Formats: sequence, C-alpha cells, structure tokens
Amino acid sequence: MAQHDGRPALLTTQRVRLRQWRQADRPLFAAMNADAEVMAHFPAPLTRAESDTLVDRCAAEIEAQGWGFWAAEHADSGVFMGMVGLHAVHASLPFAPCVEVGWRLARPWWGQGLATEAASAALTWGFDALGLPEVVAFTAQSNQRSRGVMLRLGMQAAGTFEHPLLPADSRLREHVLFRLPAAAWRERAETTPHPRKA
Repeated sequence: MAQHDGRPALLTTQRVRLRQWRQADRPLFAAMNADAEVMAHFPAPLTRAESDTLVDRCAAEIEAQGWGFWAAEHADSGVFMGMVGLHAVHASLPFAPCVEVGWRLARPWWGQGLATEAASAALTWGFDALGLPEVVAFTAQSNQRSRGVMLRLGMQAAGTFEHPLLPADSRLREHVLFRLPAAAWRERAETTPHPRKA
C-alpha cells in the first residue's frame, strides 16, 4: 500500500465534497442516525451519544491516517449530507483484511446519484493514492438501495456471509459481499473523470 503524506485528504466532485468532520456536523449527523428509514438496514437507530462516538472515531481515523469515513457535504451549498469513505474491515469478518467503501446519506439526498458519485471519488483516491489492490462493500441482504450503488460502481457480487457481530436470530445477519479489484476499476476509469483534489 502506498504511503500517504499524513494530511487529511479532501476530495471534491462536481456535487460533493468529502472532508474532515466539524463540530457543526454532529447534530445533523445525529438526526440522520435517529431516522428509522435511514437506519432500516442497521440493528437500530443511534442515540445522540452513539452518533457522537461514531463522529469521534471517524475524525480520529482521518486525523491519524489521512483517510476514513469522511463527512460529505453538498459542494455548492456546503450543506452536510452524511458520510462516505473508506474503512479497514473489522478483523472478525471472513474476508478481512481489506478495505471497504461505504456511505450513509440523509434522506433528502437520496435518489440523486450522490452516494455513487461520492463513493466513486473515494474509490479513485483509494486505488490511486493508497495503492489498494481491491476494495469491498457489504450490506444486509435486504438493502436493495445500497446494492444498487455497489452495482453502479462496477462492483461484482461475491456471495453472502453471516455477519459475526450480529445476533444469530437477527433479520440482518445475512449480508451480501461485493468486490472491486483495482484493475477492474482502472478499466472503468479510462472513460470516467477523476475527482478533483483540493
């Protein structure tokens, strides 16, 4: 994996900016994480304390290594939309070690291709700046919306697995796994504009 220069990355596309977290993001992120529809494919909505802990963890990871799950904002208006980025897969998962791409946007931003656009920027940066050989994505079997984003990113379905961090009787325990090798991404990138770096 390529070495990063230590500065937190800032990625921009035509409509999205991925950046380090700010204090002002916290109440907006907490409201999003308390939305039952946004959290329908997670075990439960998050409390404010749980949401703030997640922000702390994401911000610390970006500060330490230059990348992670970034705060996502609308590039023109600066309005906070959610989080998008890259994250080292939990060691307990059967396909670890590797890096995942993930996203979570507030409902007003759904259905506009923003998750795909932002995740594409994160993938390009991961493959180009970090030299990742592959990136994965996974979600609950029932999450058709996220599976659609994975397909639009050019990721390939790679089977299912039982998520070990969820109870055996959880309706969400069965997950789908998607993979995207660097070579496949670069083939697609020949006809796809790269995100601007700032």
